[in-house]
Amino acid sequence: MKRQAVNPYLPGYEYIPDGEPYEFDGRIYVYGSHDGFGSPIFCVNDYVCWSASVDDLGDWRYEGIIYRKKQDPKNRLGLRLLFAPDVARGADGRFYLYYAFDFMGIMGVAVSDRPAGPYAFYGHVHYADGTVWGHKKGDSFPFDPGVLVDDDGRVFLYSGFYTKMPSIVTGGRTLRYEGGYVLELEPDMVTVKTPEKLLFPKEGAGSFADHEFFEASSIRKYEGKYYFVYSSRHNHELCYAVSDHPDEDFVYGGTLISNGDLFLDGNEDEGHAKNYIGNNHGGMLCLDGQYYIFYHRHTNRSSYARQTCAEMLRRGEDGGFCQAEMTSCGLNGGPLLGEGHYEARIACNLWSARGTGRYDVSFARLRYAKHPFITQDKRDGDETAVQYIANMRDGVVAGYKYFDMGKARGLSVEVSGSANGVFRVYCDEAFCHLVAEVPIDVHGREVKECSAKLGREKLTADVVPLYFKYVGQGKLNFYGFSFRAGCREMDSSK
Repeated sequence: MKRQAVNPYLPGYEYIPDGEPYEFDGRIYVYGSHDGFGSPIFCVNDYVCWSASVDDLGDWRYEGIIYRKKQDPKNRLGLRLLFAPDVARGADGRFYLYYAFDFMGIMGVAVSDRPAGPYAFYGHVHYADGTVWGHKKGDSFPFDPGVLVDDDGRVFLYSGFYTKMPSIVTGGRTLRYEGGYVLELEPDMVTVKTPEKLLFPKEGAGSFADHEFFEASSIRKYEGKYYFVYSSRHNHELCYAVSDHPDEDFVYGGTLISNGDLFLDGNEDEGHAKNYIGNNHGGMLCLDGQYYIFYHRHTNRSSYARQTCAEMLRRGEDGGFCQAEMTSCGLNGGPLLGEGHYEARIACNLWSARGTGRYDVSFARLRYAKHPFITQDKRDGDETAVQYIANMRDGVVAGYKYFDMGKARGLSVEVSGSANGVFRVYCDEAFCHLVAEVPIDVHGREVKECSAKLGREKLTADVVPLYFKYVGQGKLNFYGFSFRAGCREMDSSK
């Protein structure tokens, strides 16, 4: 039996945001930046890669470090941070890794003979006269590369960043910040062939009203169409635009995903999103006609500990993509089995009695001191670290979508902390159908298992979401839950 796929689909100790998925020779490779748990800033770690067989998206393999910050000759001390990358296979069969160093205003390129690297420094995107792109007066700000090698071999590089200012001075250079740009590269993958072109204005004529370009350029070509995925000014959503051409005539398509499920069911209130929101970045993938959107979520009451997730996309009657909801079973191809054990960290919804909020604000830890959050028990990089939901107080809800409950007869939860109350488990977001009540009585760091029968007569269908709502005193840490089969009596605690 293949391993089930969950969200986030990588191990809990891994913090990969900005995930760009590609299929190369029967495997899916995900390239992203690399956050550090507990870090005070984005992307402190070197690039790594994970891959999975196209036939088993629940079994991901660590490919190791593929590129280090210090490999770029302009960053020998490693002081600059590797922001969101992209990868493309060139006409020569080699693989090219594009990256921008935080806000340095240059675009680097590395190359490898293998999709999983290791990659060697190749050069900086530059003009034919050798001038580095971003160093000429009037250049745009190189940021968040998206790369496409078209069927005819032409190479397109997309880039851009939003700011209210039309330009900014960095390193003594005045660079434009007018939206998303495209330029064509020579077949060598690093030399500018055609001048950059403003393709996605951040405002005014040609912009996408209420979903204007912000950052996170990502490009794909499927079924003869060019799909441009980007983060809008709302920051928490990934939108898309589509065209018959790589460098013109893009038409807005809609929202693909929000890491707070905002805009679904008409909800636009960030204070009552279904999850704590922050920036977003990802890419589209098509496998055997099924489309997916990759994105990231935020943990640890921070924008600096993000994890990559993915959801299936479906098409509407007009042929466009519908907005996907966040789930716990994104790459699984269907609901998770109501059997065995699951980690609490795969919650796709999390909110407090006060609602939620946006993590990318100053002093988020103080602002959300009474809110739940996903964290871990050891330092960054420790593969034995256990991720869990901390600070669950009265009224906190952790939601999971979806489970096939055909065989489930009982339920147990693993908790610690100082709390006395009950976990009320519902199979609907309106909290009308209570399927279990698990008594909670914990005092200390030791993890305790508490159990209850499942009221199957309350299930509204075989496949349902589950919402764990804590009601009671104190606060607890939620580590995981298990389904039990059979009808035997169950102890309330172990």
